[in-house]
Amino acid sequence: MRPPYATSRGRLTLLMCAAEALSMTGFAAYPSFLPLLSDLWQLTGTEAGLIGGAFFFGYMVAVPFLSGATDRVDARGVYLCACLLMAGGTLGFALAAQDVWSGAFFQAICGAGLAGCYMPGLRVLTDRVPADGSTRHIAFYTSSFGIGTSGSLLLAGALGRMLDWRMAIALMAIGPLLAALLVLIGVARKAPPAGGQASWLPRFGPVLAHPRVRRLVAGYAVHCWELFGLRSWMVAFIAFAYGISAAQAWLTPTEAAALINLLGQPASLFGNEAAMRLGHRRWIIAMMIASGVLCWVAGAAAVAPWWLMLVLLALYNAAVMGDSASLTAGLVHAAPAAHRGAAMALYSLGGFGAGFIAPMVFGATLDATGGAGSAAAWMFAFATLGAGCLLWGLTALRRP
Repeated sequence: MRPPYATSRGRLTLLMCAAEALSMTGFAAYPSFLPLLSDLWQLTGTEAGLIGGAFFFGYMVAVPFLSGATDRVDARGVYLCACLLMAGGTLGFALAAQDVWSGAFFQAICGAGLAGCYMPGLRVLTDRVPADGSTRHIAFYTSSFGIGTSGSLLLAGALGRMLDWRMAIALMAIGPLLAALLVLIGVARKAPPAGGQASWLPRFGPVLAHPRVRRLVAGYAVHCWELFGLRSWMVAFIAFAYGISAAQAWLTPTEAAALINLLGQPASLFGNEAAMRLGHRRWIIAMMIASGVLCWVAGAAAVAPWWLMLVLLALYNAAVMGDSASLTAGLVHAAPAAHRGAAMALYSLGGFGAGFIAPMVFGATLDATGGAGSAAAWMFAFATLGAGCLLWGLTALRRP
């Protein structure tokens, strides 16, 4: 009997969005338990940032091979293998991580798994959806990344209240296995275009020959610096802000971070619609400058009432997410079809490479300016997140 493959654009988009969200159940495991693990393992801010950044280091190392391979083989197979890797890394962290280096190792394995899920998953979708100029399916898929992040935070918070942190994270490894099953059953095989002529390793030369691709890769790098630096430290920041607030908050730090991340997804979808009407370049520049300014506001909000702090943090996160779908949709349409996997690999390499460094720079800045117990130190650490976006936006304003 033939498997019930998803064939229409809407069904396939929904299936891949669900799979992407499921594959990320372990994504926020470490950030969610960061306050606990910092005390348990006696971590400095720099060491905590190193573990968080290791996730993106693993992504950065793996993505040229995994995403680039989708020019040669069906992205579906890459996606299925990567889900198993993600599950294995999450389970390994739960069972064996006990200090900075073991924690960083398993975080890197998880990051390598995500490298084979996120962009190859987008390739699964774009290879099977007709190119008619619409970017909505891409916007919905990219927004599922944030939904997966929020779901991971909520799951970690719920499990952490009932179970030991190791058991909680071990259960979070189930999601990638469910994602693999969903794609195995619901997505038919499809060979990539010009797969016979493509190399196993991505060729970045033809991709870098396109000026628009180069600009989008640089834009995604500063976007991811901000996005992943923020997500790596958001729970810890909210916990700090709660600690100096006189009032009792009705959301736990993980629940608050999940809600803020979830509210970022409408911002991403709205941003894509606005960009289609106002122009992608104009919209991306506006969001880059806005987030580069709002990072200071969010960082200074630790001393505000807890509800105002969460509102300002949500506003900042919305600005960060406002250009996410526009950047990715622009890359997909700008890249030559025969080198789309290489373009996605380079795009992710720049973005998640920046995501590797950002949490460490944030933690080092926190240590250098007063430590995690200083409100001023948190403000300066937040300022490191938006500096690149502000520079990119101001530079782009001067370009014709």
